[in-house]
Amino acid sequence: MTFEVFVALRYLRARRKQAFISLITLLSVLGVALGVCALIVVLSVMGGFENELKQKILGQSAHVMVFRVGGAIEDYGKIMDLAARDPQVEASTAYAYGQVMLVSGAGASGAIMRGIDIPSAFKVIDLEGTMIQGRAQDLRQPLHGGLPGLVVGSGLAQRLGLNRGSVVNVVNPLGEDTPVGRAPKTEAFRVMGIFESGMYQFDSSLCYVSLKTAQEFFGLGRMVSGVEIKVRDIYQASAVSRRLSQALGPQYFARDWMSLNHSLFAALRLEKITMFVILILIVLVAAFGIISSLIMLVMEKTRDIGVLKAMGATARSVGRIFVWEGLFIGLAGTLLGLGSGLALCGLLARYKFIDLPRDVYPISTLPVQVEPLVVALVGCSAVLICLLATIYPSRAASRLDPVEALRYE
Repeated sequence: MTFEVFVALRYLRARRKQAFISLITLLSVLGVALGVCALIVVLSVMGGFENELKQKILGQSAHVMVFRVGGAIEDYGKIMDLAARDPQVEASTAYAYGQVMLVSGAGASGAIMRGIDIPSAFKVIDLEGTMIQGRAQDLRQPLHGGLPGLVVGSGLAQRLGLNRGSVVNVVNPLGEDTPVGRAPKTEAFRVMGIFESGMYQFDSSLCYVSLKTAQEFFGLGRMVSGVEIKVRDIYQASAVSRRLSQALGPQYFARDWMSLNHSLFAALRLEKITMFVILILIVLVAAFGIISSLIMLVMEKTRDIGVLKAMGATARSVGRIFVWEGLFIGLAGTLLGLGSGLALCGLLARYKFIDLPRDVYPISTLPVQVEPLVVALVGCSAVLICLLATIYPSRAASRLDPVEALRYE
């Protein structure tokens, strides 16, 4: 241990006449700890929110989606074969979708009907894992009365008073051609099951049928609306979509999950950066407290500084004493803030005692994801700010003239 570190540790010990300086030092430590704790909790919640959204979105939609310009796809088998040759592609499936109206005894509601190919769809989307009533595989064949099967979201089922086995009328507003013109098409479906993804926009507006049923209901024949593709690395989805677009030609285009949800994740990223900048100001305020306490300590230790210099201590050594002291204050506050922040994140992740309104937020609980890189960034930023706060007091101490310091002692 160098004598600079030894003297700095001695100065941290409070004496009776230095009680006020010690109080400022304690408040500085608590200020740094509060800022670091707030940063850890907020950034972990924002990271958890983003990760939860990714999981929910990718659970109900594919990583890459292929469409045909101007209409439905007839030769979708060729697209699936072409996608299978890409080393990043894990699975693919065809689907059909359209806007419908669901009518039951409890009321009516608009919805998006998606026709999925069973069982290939289960290799791309995680519908079976979100079922809370029934099984999605039951869509493969009709149940009682020969009615086609339907799987609805929990929010939609609650709004219309539906349970497994309920019969609901589905209306296609685009309709079908009749002798008197085009008229809306209505068909009865039986609810085979209910899913709950945790995303309100999916649970309140999405329903699934088999691909064959959707093709007949929407009058698509053997055509589909698009092809969904699952890739091995979700962050390679953009590259896969570009390769498919180039290989398929101008009649087709592919979109990856990041481009389809670009505005949402861009807003979350911007909010995360903004919160970091705002909350780092708390650490900056605590840094001013460190500056104040060190300046007052330099004024209090003027005689000691004069004695040290008279005994041969260099200006650089005297400056290092106060740098070390400020660094100790910053380290103590940072460690305290990291510990309390991680503990609070652990409590939030384990007990989930904060519920979010489902009609406002896409998820129902406050998610938490602690990222080691974020923790390291917060800790290093706090220590660096505290270290910068020691520059002026340490330079002021190093410039003291020992003759002037001891003249009136």
